[in-house]
Amino acid sequence: MVPLLVFLAVLVVLGLIVGAMYNGLVQLKVRADSAWSDIDVQLKRRHDLIPNLVETVKGYAAHEKGTFENVARYRSAAMAATSAEDRAQAEGQLTQALRGLLAVAESYPELKANEQFISLQQQLADLEDALQNSRRYYNAVVRDLNTRIQSFPTNIIAGMFNFQLRQFFEISDPTERAVPAVKF
Repeated sequence: MVPLLVFLAVLVVLGLIVGAMYNGLVQLKVRADSAWSDIDVQLKRRHDLIPNLVETVKGYAAHEKGTFENVARYRSAAMAATSAEDRAQAEGQLTQALRGLLAVAESYPELKANEQFISLQQQLADLEDALQNSRRYYNAVVRDLNTRIQSFPTNIIAGMFNFQLRQFFEISDPTERAVPAVKF
């Protein structure tokens, strides 16, 4: 009778340990999903702001057609990207195109003094800060999740329940790592 009770107690303890490991993985997965959603929200806000910025600059620099086309093309590509890697690459290209747009704006002093343009630049700068914070949080959660998935003994539970490693949201091109210059 006593060995049976000890056996049952060991099974219960093992069950609790397995349950705690599983719940920890689930919590990290949910946090990663939530963090990715935060990035999506910031990127949508950025994508919504870009046409207003382009239209404002267009009014002053209508002959800069190539710059406007690049912004539009990269914005569409960024909105269509689905995976973290594709999204990071597309957003990097969009950032480069925005740099070109802001460089065009530098050539027009009357545009730089335009209140709408100044407001849009400030909104873009604020969005870039929020986006950087969202990316940083997402990458921290992904780091924690990936570590748990690969660490013993949690890796056994992760394998049994098909938890997958996540991609970090990182910029792959070193030239894209620079912060876009937003000058007032």
